[in-house]
Amino acid sequence: MSLPVSSVALSQNGESSDAIRRTANFKPSIWGDRFINNNIPEDQVIHVSKVREVEELIAEVRRELLASADQPSKQLNIIDVLQRLGVAYHFERHIGEALERIYASSGAIHDDNDLYNVSLHFRLLRQQGFRVSCDVFNKFKDEKGQFKASLSANIPGLLAFYEATHLRVHGEEILDEALSFTTTQLESVKSNLRNPLAAQVTHALNQSLHKGIPRLESRVFITLYQEDTSHNKAFLKLSILDFNLVQSLHKQELGYIARWWKDLDFATKLPFARDRVVECFFWIVAVYFEPQYSLARKILTKVISMTSIIDDIYDAYGTLEIVIFTEAIERWDIRSMNTLPKYMQICYKALLDVFEEIEQELAKQGRSYLVSHAKEAMKIMVRAYFDEAKSFHAKHIPSLEEYMRVGLVTSGYPMLTIMSFLGMGEIVTEETFVWAFSDPKIITASSVIGRLSDDIKSHKFEQERGHAASAVECYMKKYGVSEEVAYDELRRQVSDAWKDVNENCMRPTAVPMAILMRLLNLSRAIDVIYKEEDGYTLVGKEMKAKIESLLVYPVPI
Repeated sequence: MSLPVSSVALSQNGESSDAIRRTANFKPSIWGDRFINNNIPEDQVIHVSKVREVEELIAEVRRELLASADQPSKQLNIIDVLQRLGVAYHFERHIGEALERIYASSGAIHDDNDLYNVSLHFRLLRQQGFRVSCDVFNKFKDEKGQFKASLSANIPGLLAFYEATHLRVHGEEILDEALSFTTTQLESVKSNLRNPLAAQVTHALNQSLHKGIPRLESRVFITLYQEDTSHNKAFLKLSILDFNLVQSLHKQELGYIARWWKDLDFATKLPFARDRVVECFFWIVAVYFEPQYSLARKILTKVISMTSIIDDIYDAYGTLEIVIFTEAIERWDIRSMNTLPKYMQICYKALLDVFEEIEQELAKQGRSYLVSHAKEAMKIMVRAYFDEAKSFHAKHIPSLEEYMRVGLVTSGYPMLTIMSFLGMGEIVTEETFVWAFSDPKIITASSVIGRLSDDIKSHKFEQERGHAASAVECYMKKYGVSEEVAYDELRRQVSDAWKDVNENCMRPTAVPMAILMRLLNLSRAIDVIYKEEDGYTLVGKEMKAKIESLLVYPVPI
């Protein structure tokens, strides 16, 4: 890549001599040094005792799961509860085998006329990648082709049907209709329900299970399950102990990340950028929370934190010197620092240091060769940042198609997808990266969800401070429509992208499901973080509460 460096007037310290910088006035971190000392491990004796108790409960729950094999409906309900409670990862093989058997004898779903059972059966098998036909729901329509009025009295059935609709793919009109029908019915009755059902319905209408961050959904469901007088005591106890043990690990990881970030001192040295390392860690816990992905979380949190700083250099602070910054990243050589202004040198060195550390960690596994793919993904993203910045400085509003070609890359999701594989171990191979760089539909769809959800929620704030055109402006310009019309169309495109994600998670899959789960979870993170506002940049009360529920407060026993 060659950039026109000679066209840039730079001063002796590398900064553009006539720099007039924008400022985004990002709010400082709300956390301060709260997580710096998260390195104090629990008393070893107490910790070992809790681990032993969890192991005993896992054995007890496994026996109950296996004992239900001759009762498919009961076994599906057990699987659903274990997944919602966040402990299904302990029984991954047994759950997989159970769902294989149930799918092989899936005539039961056609014979069952219970809306709850059929919906649960459909959702759990779809989640596992099985191509269950949506035709199983035709039996719940009347002779006029409408959903039967009697269904409105079956709240658990409606709720299960509502959750099932979020796994729909293109061409499934009955599920599109069902989402509208169940949403309307549940909205109309929610104020008349009693807890815990009322709370469950209210939560689901705000955040569907399929699009929610698994760890957050588990925290919510543990509380709801506790209130259910028919709950299974072993299931509940396992979920609480396991949640708190895993949270303790996350707290230690966040302490390590917080100290790394504090040492970089970006808040002082690069005050124009967002200081959001805690939010970044929360984002990555959404991608994988399980203990075995500890290294992966550390890698991806450092990378997304650096990406946020680089994004702000291109979007909010950098002027013409972004040319030489882009070239420096292209060369990926510490000697390129000498060409950069001071603030860019700080960022550039930190970026190279992070990748050097990743390379050293992976070298211990004999897998350092994977880092070349990660560097290439970062370079591709930075080129797109540069293209976006050029459009802004030229006061150019691109066509929607032109914008999306660049915008999907600047969403960061193609790069983060590549990075998410690095710490996952042997399941990731060279073929995984060949696939990822071939523009598979699921990565494009996840990037559409990320790009458009961000644009819809951050559009007004960004335009107030001066920012490159978003999809909202591009759509309004192309079709001559209002802002609200543009929002509606972009939301429809996000909905369509979710259908693509769902389709590409069905068997046979191009890569193992564990790989695809990173894409699904990245999409879920966007849905949650940008639900009401740009929760990453603005960090309002809701975002703060979500982070605290996962990374501060244990579940009371």
